[in-house]
Amino acid sequence: MAVVALGGATGSMARYLVTRAVPTAADGWPVATLTVNLAGSLVLGLLLEALARRGADRGRRQVLRLLVGTGFCGGLTTYSTLALEIDLLLRHDRAGLALTYGLVSVVAGLVATAVGVGLAVVVRR
Repeated sequence: MAVVALGGATGSMARYLVTRAVPTAADGWPVATLTVNLAGSLVLGLLLEALARRGADRGRRQVLRLLVGTGFCGGLTTYSTLALEIDLLLRHDRAGLALTYGLVSVVAGLVATAVGVGLAVVVRR
């Protein structure tokens, strides 16, 4: 449990730093949240595929999965902020932007995960 907490604290701090460094776009597009969610999806896809190709989820592989996958990626990414930002866009009569942001977040997240998996496959060869 300590490795999950350590990873989560590190991921949350990384998300905080990204949100401080990357401003929301002038049109209201939540760039920071999209950035951390896509980065987390890519890292998680890469990590889980790489670990799965190396053997059973035991020992150091399990610790690494818990530290980086569950902890860091879980702390870095944020579904709740995505939902809040969509709600705020809707409240400010930005339904088109809210819909686009939601769709881009989900589709690009799937693509980022697939890219991570693909990278793990290529690196392992």
